[in-house]
Amino acid sequence: MTHLLNLLAAIALLVWGTHLVRTGILRVFGANLRNLLAKSVSNRFNAVVSGIGVTALVQSSTATALIVSSFVGQGLMSLPSALAVMLGADVGTSLMAVLFSRDLSWLSPLFILIGVVLFLARQSTTMGRVGRILIGLGLMLLALRLVTTSANVLTQAPAVKALLASLSSDLLLEITVGCVLAVLCYSSLAIVLLTATLASSGVVPIDVALGLVLGANLGSGLLAVLTTLNANVETRQVPLGNLVFKIIGIAIAAPVVGLWLQAIKPWMNEPATLVVLMHLSFNLMVTCLFIGFTEFIGHWVEKWLPRLDPSTMAGRQRHLDPTALATPSLAITCAVREAMHQADVVETMLLGVLGVIKNNDRKLAQELQKMDDTVDALYSAIKYYLTKISREALSEDEGRRWTDIISFTINMEQIGDIIERILMDIEDKKINPGREFSEAGMTEITELHSRLVNNLRLGMSVFLNGNVRDARKLLEEKSRFRDLEHEYAATHLERLAVNTLQSIETSSLHLDLISDLKRINSHICSIAYPILDSAGALTPNRLRDSVLDSLHPAAGDTARLRQVHPPSSLT
Repeated sequence: MTHLLNLLAAIALLVWGTHLVRTGILRVFGANLRNLLAKSVSNRFNAVVSGIGVTALVQSSTATALIVSSFVGQGLMSLPSALAVMLGADVGTSLMAVLFSRDLSWLSPLFILIGVVLFLARQSTTMGRVGRILIGLGLMLLALRLVTTSANVLTQAPAVKALLASLSSDLLLEITVGCVLAVLCYSSLAIVLLTATLASSGVVPIDVALGLVLGANLGSGLLAVLTTLNANVETRQVPLGNLVFKIIGIAIAAPVVGLWLQAIKPWMNEPATLVVLMHLSFNLMVTCLFIGFTEFIGHWVEKWLPRLDPSTMAGRQRHLDPTALATPSLAITCAVREAMHQADVVETMLLGVLGVIKNNDRKLAQELQKMDDTVDALYSAIKYYLTKISREALSEDEGRRWTDIISFTINMEQIGDIIERILMDIEDKKINPGREFSEAGMTEITELHSRLVNNLRLGMSVFLNGNVRDARKLLEEKSRFRDLEHEYAATHLERLAVNTLQSIETSSLHLDLISDLKRINSHICSIAYPILDSAGALTPNRLRDSVLDSLHPAAGDTARLRQVHPPSSLT
């Protein structure tokens, strides 16, 4: 029993080491890996090579599948290109299996020692994350040695010898067992290495080991499908297409496994080497057979999983991809895209306000008020999604972006609330009593509204691109809008003084409306603060003159006269 527990513990350690390496590399090189994949899909052969390279680093074709699936889900990569990357990814994980099947146990204590020192000394930095990777590599090598030792002891037991002697090869059962183990361990690489080690120790016959390898490949494809079940349709298409490749490949390879073994045995008789070479040969065969059929398979996958109509709300593409959380840089991008959708909904609400005022459109007012529920729901979803991103895995720039997204979505949510309240006031104080603004008052409101819409669009651009010049321009609009509000409030009071009937009837609504529009503008302008602060363009209470002068010399003198007070929502 003790030896069996030792073997199970060694297997668990192998799986855990693989997990540490995969997550560590994604945290350190996640953004660079994404850029490499995004730039290497000009043709299917480049895509295959990039898939090999990325998976050789990540040591998990499943992790590569999740990254590529997210790209397709966001429209950054075509489905055929993604399928080509996945063919390369399977070859990449096979090459890593060949490497780890060598006797590298002497590196284990060195990797663990250096890794622990780096991780404890600088845990939240890049060096600390590199230490985490080294710890994972060391644990993998140590686990493989422990598996060999435990398996050798087990095979000497009389009961185990009798059990092994009674085993007969059942290829379908072996494929099923290998598939289940790969899914349970979340790593086909770990199962292939385990199988190679057990084969070299005599625990499993070589023909049984080859069947387990085929099953591990099937499990790798099935695992990616299961992991993306809750994602959008576009994201789920890539794992499904890759699973189709694997199923057809296994159907072709299974009948000829015995012939392959007979052909290779005269040249290579070491069981562990035979196992990893079978793994590599299978994936090379699948890649060579299907590299020319990625578009064909992609076409059929799109028929099996048709995309929903994005013109409807129910069919809108959701950007908060849960599979991207393993790669923080990718998850941040997903959150940005969803935040931009939230801003689009707010813009639609703001644009509709003027139509409600001019046409007394009660139906439109009620539709726009319901849209605030969408804004609130998006805010909650984005906030919850961001909390699931590991803050330790974020770089300094990504950490600032994380904060910017939270700030932006808060402002959009508050703007939505203000617009909802404005619409309710218009219904109560204008549409129901049948009142109208004076011509001059309507002109003022239209001017403020037009300026506000332009500022909102500029704010969205500042949030998306982080342009310092646009951020400075947006912040200058805060003072201009405040001046206009004071001016129009004064002219309204002048109309009251001459007893203009329409102005008297709508006085309360008019003053509240221009005040609310100014509040919306303040929330919009606050988008500029994080951008300017990151660029060093802010002092505690004003724009830094030297930075402004370098960006726009003519604005320097004006900016020196303006006080900058961050809104309460950011304090």
